[in-house]
Amino acid sequence: MSAPQSRFSEVAITGLAHVDADVVVTTQSIDEQLSATLDRFDMQRDLLQSLTGIDERRFWREGMEPSDAAVLAAEKLLDNSDVDPDAIGMLINTSVCRDHLEPSTASIVQGKLGLGRDCMNFDVGSACLGFISGANIASAMIERGDIEHALIVDGEDCRQVVEATVARLQRSDIDEATFREQFACLTLGSAGVAMLLSRTSESAGGPRYLGGLSVSAAEHHGLSVGDLEEGRTDAHALLMAGLDLAKDGWQEAQAEFGWSTDSVAMVAAHQVSRVHTDMLIDRLGFNHDQVPRTYPIFGNTGPAAVPTVLSKEVDAGRLKSGDRVILTGMGSGLNASAVEVVW
Repeated sequence: MSAPQSRFSEVAITGLAHVDADVVVTTQSIDEQLSATLDRFDMQRDLLQSLTGIDERRFWREGMEPSDAAVLAAEKLLDNSDVDPDAIGMLINTSVCRDHLEPSTASIVQGKLGLGRDCMNFDVGSACLGFISGANIASAMIERGDIEHALIVDGEDCRQVVEATVARLQRSDIDEATFREQFACLTLGSAGVAMLLSRTSESAGGPRYLGGLSVSAAEHHGLSVGDLEEGRTDAHALLMAGLDLAKDGWQEAQAEFGWSTDSVAMVAAHQVSRVHTDMLIDRLGFNHDQVPRTYPIFGNTGPAAVPTVLSKEVDAGRLKSGDRVILTGMGSGLNASAVEVVW
């Protein structure tokens, strides 16, 4: 049985914007806060930086909600779009971070943007694959003719979980096993990003969102479990299982769609750390210069990472007509996806 496929011929990207969070938090400062714990476990003082390759990450200023970050990105997009906001038929929020359990963060974002009553809204949760999942859902509805335009948003705010994790790991009763389980939370960063998808007849030649496929290995759902203030991860097992799954998905996509690594101009990949990114590139067979890196100064921004990489490359003018771009990543659960965009 082949993996679920989502292929589209009538969908284009008509808007894309990201906003960087405004408070820089260096990895050195976190290592310094954990110095007593690191000494107790006989670990090097620069452990976090040396293991992850992350120099800094960002927090939003105090009082910012995930919906506020999503709204900032969406407003930036809409300010530079020819699409009438009243024509947007769907808003999907894909963030791991949420303002509340209910109402949906999507409804809060829509209310703050002032979109019309004919715009449906809902949250999609798929860990770090949320944005790709949301874009695929919206694209399917556009392809079917249900809507003309869909706005996909993601606002991540890691301040609460990072600060709570640091405080917990500073305690003298924390053992080394717990320290290692919760270490991955310290890679997290904050971000805001938005993408507008439209029917090609409404796109004036925008990049084509062609879709791709997704694969899952849900037997690994317990390898990474996170809540508002605490996350526990078997980092090595998660990485190995994720890489195996991503490789399986990429090989199936190559067979189904005729994709090849040398036909790809750029890969917008979800990024956790240097080790994770290097191993993903090598496992899929890409060259390292095909994969722009954001983790050194933004950390792991969850589902916001993939569209943020794409948005930064667009802003830098690095994509030209005809370029094939692959959006890909792994998400806790365990899931992996790869989709194709042609500029």
